[in-house]
Amino acid sequence: MKNVVEIRNLTKTYGKNRGVTNVSLSIGQGDIFGFLGPNGAGKSTTIRSMLGFLKINSGSIKILGMDSVKDHAKILENVGYMPSESWFYSSMKVKDVIKYAADVRGIDCTGEAEKLCERLKVDRDKRIKELSYGNRKKVSIVCAMQHKPRLFIFDEPTGGLDPLMQRTFFDLIEEYVNEGATCLLSTHVLSEVNKYCRHGAIMREGELTMLDSVLIDDDTFLRFYEE
Repeated sequence: MKNVVEIRNLTKTYGKNRGVTNVSLSIGQGDIFGFLGPNGAGKSTTIRSMLGFLKINSGSIKILGMDSVKDHAKILENVGYMPSESWFYSSMKVKDVIKYAADVRGIDCTGEAEKLCERLKVDRDKRIKELSYGNRKKVSIVCAMQHKPRLFIFDEPTGGLDPLMQRTFFDLIEEYVNEGATCLLSTHVLSEVNKYCRHGAIMREGELTMLDSVLIDDDTFLRFYEE
């Protein structure tokens, strides 16, 4: 199995503030990889470095066999990224936001977008300002998935979703992965990783610990944070 993500000795600092230190991990094709850790642990910094949004201090990152710096634009063509906080123009209608996200990529995602909106019960005629937090999350999911990327990266995607929509979201991930995609799921919810992920790691204070198994209990999970 070839690796879709290869990070070697990644270090990113913010002056005197902690970023991430000497992070190394690999994610194989077809994996659903759980990226665990509390808020501020360094998960988002790692993800933004992977996508070339941050200039790293040292280390190397390859995504889909491409260099995160030199091949930044090409990587983004093949990635579906959902940040933990998504911002849309409040006066835009949902259908226009989804179409705009497709137009930026220069592709027609109409059919896939319609399928996703139906599965996630997204009201495309509402304006963003009329949506609850959970419904805005669903719009973000559609925008990240509609172009059927080779790699999905979700940063805290299930906040605000009811249990049924959480189940639907993970069903969709499994369907795309079964078609050849790979998924990185950043979360602080242990049960999601235990239930849906195949491999995983824990970030704590900017450092990473690979997990031998994602099936860990609450006590073991807490020890990673307290040690």
